[in-house]
Amino acid sequence: MAVKIRLKRFGKIRAPYYRVVVADSKTKRDGRVIEEIGKYHPTEQPSFIEIDSERAQYWLSVGAQPTEQVAVLLKLTGDWGKFKGDKDAKSTVQVKEPKAPFEIDAAKKSVVKPKIEKKETPAEEAPAAADAEAAEAPAADAE
Repeated sequence: MAVKIRLKRFGKIRAPYYRVVVADSKTKRDGRVIEEIGKYHPTEQPSFIEIDSERAQYWLSVGAQPTEQVAVLLKLTGDWGKFKGDKDAKSTVQVKEPKAPFEIDAAKKSVVKPKIEKKETPAEEAPAAADAEAAEAPAADAE
């Protein structure tokens, strides 16, 4: 059985992302796989590349052949150099910088409108208002 390390496509039209998989060379591109060993998102800036180095080394050592695109990814991650015997092989994958934590600018005013405070009637006026409403209710019934 000929084994290939290749890309399995996911995503929408014009928004692809891939998984780096180990599969039989006769299976379909997005068909059954033996093992998933990584991820590749080409549309991000910089591209997201994540490959499990141990598993890639294992599959290369037992004779799996990478496709052209996967070979490029393995060279970027340094796995191809390790497989070929280069002890100084390093990953040259660019990593996205983490976002800066959010800080509130004290110089700017708040855009949130303050809540309107309801006018509270003192406890003494509340019963008087209730009595006035009660007096008006029977007058309305009489009419």
